[in-house]
Amino acid sequence: MGGGGKIQVPDWRQYKVEGIKELEQLQSLLAARGLKDPWIRNEVWRYHPDNFPGVGRAALKSVGRGFKWAFPAVVVTLLAQKFIFKKDDHGGH
Repeated sequence: MGGGGKIQVPDWRQYKVEGIKELEQLQSLLAARGLKDPWIRNEVWRYHPDNFPGVGRAALKSVGRGFKWAFPAVVVTLLAQKFIFKKDDHGGH
C-alpha cells in the first residue's frame, strides 16, 4: 500500500511573515493591542505565492464560470416547482 515517491518537506526557515501583506496586517493589529502570535509563521505557507500560483483574480473567474450554468438551473427548478408540481390545497391541515 502507498506510493513510491518520497515526500519533500520544505525547510521552515524559508517562510517569513515579512512580504505577506495579510499576515503583516495581522501582526500590526495584534501589536496595537499588545499581543503577539508566536505561531504565525506556521500559517505563512497558506499565503506564500509559490505554493498557490494564480490565486486571486483567477479564483474569481472560476466562480463566474459555474454561475452561468447555475443561474439558469435555479430558474428552471423554480418554474418547475411553481407550474408542474403544484401543491394540491384542499383546505386540509
